[in-house]
Amino acid sequence: MSAAAAGWLQAGLLVLALALVHRPLGDWMARAFTTDPAEGPKSRFWPQGHWRVERLVYRAVGVDADAEQRWPTYLRSVLAFSLVSVLFLYGLQRLQSLLPLDNGMAGVEPGSAWNTAVSFVTNTNWQGYSGESTMGHLVQMAGLAVQNFVSAAVGIAVAVALVRGFARSGTDRLGNFWVDVTRAITRVLLPLATVAAVVLVLGGVVQNLSSGTEATTLAGATQFLPGGPVASQEAIKELGTNGGGFYNANSAHPFEGPSAWVSLFQVFLLLVIPFSLPRTFGRMVGDRRQGLAIVGVMAGLATASLALTNWAQARAGGAALQLAGAATEGQEVRFGGPLSALFGTATTLTSTGAVNSMHDSYTPTGGLLVMANMMLGEVAPGGVGSGLYGMLVLAVVAVFVAGLMVGRTPEYLGKKLGRREMTLASLYVLVTPVLVLTGTAVAVTTDTGLGSLLNSGSHGLSEVLYAFTSASNNNGSAFAGLSANTPFYNTALGLAMAFGRFLPMVLVVALAGRLAAQGRAPVTAGTLPTHQPLFVGLLGAVVLVVVGLTYFPALALGPLAEALA
Repeated sequence: MSAAAAGWLQAGLLVLALALVHRPLGDWMARAFTTDPAEGPKSRFWPQGHWRVERLVYRAVGVDADAEQRWPTYLRSVLAFSLVSVLFLYGLQRLQSLLPLDNGMAGVEPGSAWNTAVSFVTNTNWQGYSGESTMGHLVQMAGLAVQNFVSAAVGIAVAVALVRGFARSGTDRLGNFWVDVTRAITRVLLPLATVAAVVLVLGGVVQNLSSGTEATTLAGATQFLPGGPVASQEAIKELGTNGGGFYNANSAHPFEGPSAWVSLFQVFLLLVIPFSLPRTFGRMVGDRRQGLAIVGVMAGLATASLALTNWAQARAGGAALQLAGAATEGQEVRFGGPLSALFGTATTLTSTGAVNSMHDSYTPTGGLLVMANMMLGEVAPGGVGSGLYGMLVLAVVAVFVAGLMVGRTPEYLGKKLGRREMTLASLYVLVTPVLVLTGTAVAVTTDTGLGSLLNSGSHGLSEVLYAFTSASNNNGSAFAGLSANTPFYNTALGLAMAFGRFLPMVLVVALAGRLAAQGRAPVTAGTLPTHQPLFVGLLGAVVLVVVGLTYFPALALGPLAEALA
């Protein structure tokens, strides 16, 4: 079988698996987060009450799980919880040498500890260090892996709050953040991650508490093989669209990605929740067609991106690359170039950051495409929670554009979109481009920023642009040609990650509060149907034009200029 045929077979199996779990997982999440009997079909989505373990959590935190919150209180809970998480993870890294299972590692340097703490709390998982030589097992488990769970849960909670804004009317309540984040962990992430970890162990991924083993190679040399609780962290790393690898080589390491089917299973894990959340959205607003429309846009953008990336890698210029059948330098050559393209496309579309190939080694056009995936806002399907609320905000923009075309007050799911709603949506769209372009401009105009570049010219600009795009969009992958573990980049990228995560969340929760307070406008002959192919096409165009073209001048100077050269 040719590499191309194998690649499309892998993609087909992935689509089939995602289609099989889309409905049951989406319905289960709708059931988990439906706390109001008025929401959803009562026969199937009646509130299930609190589990015993959940009640213990609420008692320990000291919250009333049955009291719902107004949007300012909900938002303060999100920010306070995240701030405490940053401080806890920072302290854990700094005190590493005093903790058990430290494997002889010293405390992490302050700049790197700050950057890593912000990175994992914001679901970015940007790593400016080598995991196996920097973090002991306790910090990996109690620090990084725990944040993989809770940062993903926070994203789901914010998405659920926005969905409630559309589903409810005439109320100032959005639910309870502490209930939402707890249920996201106990009812969604933890059960799925447990099953995934078992599958990964069966597939050969390492899972132990060994500090490492000295092995003798066939040539008689000695090699140190680091062990660790890899499978358990790998499972939630992918499932929560986090991306921080146990080893420096991430999913390309044979202890993290030992076989082709394991790599394909990892891609399935990072896509399964984001592609199922639109079903949850449809069930919670009482119209499954709305969820199908959203997932249709996501799937269309993802398919186009995958096809173009495969084309870019397989049609590489130069006689040597053509004879090799593709651009193979930096690729996962054990399993073939198409699986690298699939993994790279999925990880940059989902704010995951996990890699099984080096994006810096992609062809200029291939590098442009994976960078553009992040620049679109990672909404196809995006990160856990963040992809859904990002696409819903863009749907608000699309409805507003359509309303301008026909001279009618725009409405989405019965909610009128006035000046304040559109201000919040517009600010959401602008936040990330401002962070990316400002950060890149500062980096390439200062000696400190330029001093970390390994390449000059267009490719050097691409490396810096990719770094700030990845940080501001909370992705975490890198072009790998940038030495980012420096005081300048630790600080600058840490700020980009923090603002890129929490400013959009502020706007989303505020928008949810305004929507929930409205009544529901009746459907009339002039109401734009938002479940039909026309709206799907309009929303896809808004994603490409309103968001994507913002970055075109920067792309023209970086990867596009390199490709044309």
